[in-house]
Amino acid sequence: MRIDILTLFPEMCNTVMNESIIGRAQKAGKVEIVCTNIRDFAGNKHNKVDDTSYGGGMGMIMAANPIYECYKSLYNEDEPKPHLVYLSPKGTKFNQAKAVEFSKLDRLVLLCGHYEGIDQRVIDEIVDEEISIGDFVLTGGELPALTVADAVCRMLPGVLSEDICFEEESHFDGLLEYPQYTKPAVWHDREVPEVLLSGNHAKINEWRRVQSLEITMEKRPDMLKLENLSEKDKKILEKYHKNNI
Repeated sequence: MRIDILTLFPEMCNTVMNESIIGRAQKAGKVEIVCTNIRDFAGNKHNKVDDTSYGGGMGMIMAANPIYECYKSLYNEDEPKPHLVYLSPKGTKFNQAKAVEFSKLDRLVLLCGHYEGIDQRVIDEIVDEEISIGDFVLTGGELPALTVADAVCRMLPGVLSEDICFEEESHFDGLLEYPQYTKPAVWHDREVPEVLLSGNHAKINEWRRVQSLEITMEKRPDMLKLENLSEKDKKILEKYHKNNI
């Protein structure tokens, strides 16, 4: 898979994407991430890519043509159009399901806005989808783009050592993740749950499922309603609480 990030700050994006798991995945050829500077397509000696807003108002607006030319430089006309996502507070809320969906694409382009936004005409011309990472506003689209790119890359084959590395994480299966512990077994008089030291993997898996269900219902009830639980999960909860009265 190839991910393109169109940005005014390619160094910032490269710094993050070249580190840790994603950096190793790039070196191993599991994913290609290309950060392109929109200013290179400004078409003027000062590399100016913004201007005042028609109709007045505070702040500057990114012009349509530098963004368009930057995007057009990334692929030939005879190639399939890559899926272009504009990171915007007005977009659809990003989630794990969308990360999985994007990971199945051959090519993903992430467009980072800045200032007060970008000219609506280039959005209408080339953007396939607008995505938001939350109900708040940031200085630019770089942090959201890096967030999306990271979440997508983790879903690609070979990026993590095994699929179970993400399959048991929060949100992948609609639940929050169970608590995790490591050595020592006692820290500040707090003990690791006894079941995790038992070596009984069936009981450990049952405990983890119960914890995920209960944590989700407590912290994110919007994600899971008791009446919507499967019969299997209801029986797991019932059995667990009966045995631990």
